[in-house]
Amino acid sequence: MGNPRVLSGIQPTADSFHLGNYLGAVKQWVDMQDTHETLYCVVDLHAITVPYDPQTLRRRTRVAAAQLFAAGLDPERCILFVQSQVQEHAELAWVLSCLTGFGEASRMTQFKDKSAKGGVDSASVGLFTYPMLMAADILLYQADQVPVGEDQRQHLELTRDLAQRFNTRFGPTFVVPGPYILPEVAKITDLQDPAIKMSKSASTPQGIIDVLEDPVSIRRKVMRAVTDADGEVRADEAAKPGVTNLLRIYSALAGEPVASLEQRYSGSGYGAFKKDLAEVVVDAFAPIRERTEKLLANEAELDRLLAVGAARAHSVAAATMARVRDHIGFLPLASFPPA
Repeated sequence: MGNPRVLSGIQPTADSFHLGNYLGAVKQWVDMQDTHETLYCVVDLHAITVPYDPQTLRRRTRVAAAQLFAAGLDPERCILFVQSQVQEHAELAWVLSCLTGFGEASRMTQFKDKSAKGGVDSASVGLFTYPMLMAADILLYQADQVPVGEDQRQHLELTRDLAQRFNTRFGPTFVVPGPYILPEVAKITDLQDPAIKMSKSASTPQGIIDVLEDPVSIRRKVMRAVTDADGEVRADEAAKPGVTNLLRIYSALAGEPVASLEQRYSGSGYGAFKKDLAEVVVDAFAPIRERTEKLLANEAELDRLLAVGAARAHSVAAATMARVRDHIGFLPLASFPPA
């Protein structure tokens, strides 16, 4: 029996992934290539559910893909593609939308949270049907497992419900996916406000470290990170949240237990600790930044790699969609004669 198949995606909504994205998702995706049959996509269809600029989306889609390749996703060991380049995603999303009750969709908490910011009347129908598109992303590839955080767990449950509903109504078609619980990664918080998660939407520029950030800027942000007055390098979530966050970052990037770091920096104060941490972050991200810049400098080659990934993804998605079309009563796809 082969390795379980896993599907995961990331939105191209920023000019760079940040430290939290890298540790919570990208680094683990790289590791999963050794244990799973892996498909990863840049989910640009999801990115247009909110207002956006077309040129910015196109640029950020390439930047996101380049960073994934640069971080270690290997086109020989995984399938990496752009969601909109595989048209079956949109087709299956429509089919699944027609199997989803309005009340069922209305209970999705992420829609409630996101629409509350701008008001329901200004939220798009696309944002409302986002979970059905996510379900299509997963079910198209017959994924056995889906890496999920708490914010996506409800969407995976809907995906499982829709797969079972379709299978019951139309006959066995979809694998019912289970959650893949990623190895525990401590929450990375804002460098200036350790009470909140590091986030593009919530963090200030000084509170967030980007993967593609200039080393001088990274060092400055780490040295200015909030700590406390007692100068002791030790983890204490309640009393020392800022220092605890820095210890987590150091531990995750260097592969060294927090207890070992506490012992090493005992009595040395924050200055030496922060200086060393800054170099750990710079050393981790410098090769990724350099490889990303090289990939973006050869746009034709990057697009070729993505086209190869899309072709491989399409071969899987088209086979699934052919079964779906047959089971729900659509006519076979027409073959048009040459003009």
